[in-house]
Amino acid sequence: MCGNNMSVPLLADAVTVSGAERETAAVIFLHGLGDTGHSWAEALSSIRLPYVKYICPHAPRIPVTLNMKMVMPSWFDLMGLSPDAPEDEAGIKKAAENLKAVIEHEIKNGIPPNRIILGGFSQGGALSLYTALTSQYQLAGIVALSCWLPLHKAFPQAASNGVNKDIAILQCHGEMDPMIPVRFGALTAEKLKSVVTPSKVQFKTYPGMMHSSCPQEMMAVKEFIEKLLPRI
Repeated sequence: MCGNNMSVPLLADAVTVSGAERETAAVIFLHGLGDTGHSWAEALSSIRLPYVKYICPHAPRIPVTLNMKMVMPSWFDLMGLSPDAPEDEAGIKKAAENLKAVIEHEIKNGIPPNRIILGGFSQGGALSLYTALTSQYQLAGIVALSCWLPLHKAFPQAASNGVNKDIAILQCHGEMDPMIPVRFGALTAEKLKSVVTPSKVQFKTYPGMMHSSCPQEMMAVKEFIEKLLPRI
């Protein structure tokens, strides 16, 4: 079953880094606010595994309240970047449904859910956390870079199906992040430990790193992916 990409909006023009051999696993990775899938496709290419397919969709362009309603690539609207800022609940849930359609497409194409990692940076990481924790499929893991858990007050109840109670989460954050302070990352890690098995949550911080990535972080991501998606 090959599945038509056009029926899955996020896949229509997603950047895909294909495996060099038979693909037995997939990493779906979401960019941050105002970016596109290209930058992360490039970053992931540098740590790629030959049997893994990397899918980097582009967010739709919408007006963003936080940026004076300017239209830019954004997975959902943002009103603020603090734990108590109001949130775009309808937009977050709609974005999660669109991302779940990508996961289902990969499953239909023969990649089992336990061979799929969801990940992202900043707003993309936030959406990955929310989507994986509310998914009906048991996924391999989540890579959450410089981000937070959206609608955090709804958890752990929002993950009540408990399918991903034992999911592995790699959360990374720059200690000098001026956009999403590392303290918000630490609060998120604590919250995640109330949603999944606490020992499954890794929270790594990087001295001197701002709202970005660094080679050490990318090596941690590579090790995490290799461990969860071994060659079969």
